[in-house]
Amino acid sequence: MHDTPTISATSRERTGTRYSQRLRKQGRLPAVIYGHKKTPLSVSIDEKEILILLHSGAHVLEVKVEGGSKETCLVKDLQFGYLGDNVIHVDFARVDLDEEVTVNVHLNFVGVPESAKKAEAILTHDITELEVICKVNAIPEEIRVDLTAMGEATLFTIGQIELPAGLKATADSESPVCHISFVHQEEAEGEEVEIDSSEAEPEVITEAKTDDKDGDAKKESDK
Repeated sequence: MHDTPTISATSRERTGTRYSQRLRKQGRLPAVIYGHKKTPLSVSIDEKEILILLHSGAHVLEVKVEGGSKETCLVKDLQFGYLGDNVIHVDFARVDLDEEVTVNVHLNFVGVPESAKKAEAILTHDITELEVICKVNAIPEEIRVDLTAMGEATLFTIGQIELPAGLKATADSESPVCHISFVHQEEAEGEEVEIDSSEAEPEVITEAKTDDKDGDAKKESDK
């Protein structure tokens, strides 16, 4: 169990697109706290502060609302701008540390499998996050995936990940995490095959023969 980081929040009485845009220009993000059968609370938080916490892998935060008490919250959803490159809104869900939740955890790939060391081998990551079920106080910042366990294999599945205690993956154990392909195999499928000239059948031209007969017939008539 690791310490839960704290972030300060300010209540906001106004909502709407224009007000949210004004907040973002001031370096703050609009957010909402909901859940546990309590009234949803609209707040704003410091943009730089929340992004630092999110990039560090934090999923659960103590949100200290100005003039109120702390709320233990799970970062439930992030809304992005139309270009998809910036966070414009955060949804916090109230939680108890001992309750089970479903979250996406970043996968940290380490090591190189033997099969990837072969010539023309390409290692492809099919997923970079894994959805797991666990208690709030057991959510890890990341899940370490040791690819050396693949050995000479070309496929690594979710069932082969050594999950920390208390975590359970929601996806099928046979779902791929990463795989290895080989360039020369792909090229071979599209190779052009040259025809051996010694085995090729000669082209039969009937037009010329018809012309020759016509020519012979003409000669006979001329006689």
